[in-house]
Amino acid sequence: MRMFKLTAKILLLTLGVLLTACTTVQPWERGNLAKPQMALDPYPLQSSLRAHNYGSREAAAGGNAAQGGGCGCY
Repeated sequence: MRMFKLTAKILLLTLGVLLTACTTVQPWERGNLAKPQMALDPYPLQSSLRAHNYGSREAAAGGNAAQGGGCGCY
């Protein structure tokens, strides 16, 4: 019975923390999220060109996060 109460308390605490993190973004706040500084990739064109160059040299496509393969010059 004691273990059940402890598990219930931990579950309620976790649920309370998760629910407080949920919020709606107002239309006038969305401009802040669209700034270039908030992008995951700040230079998408440069990354695309590098991926194309890498794929051309290695004669492979996709999986750009993996190391090795091909001539090993990159």
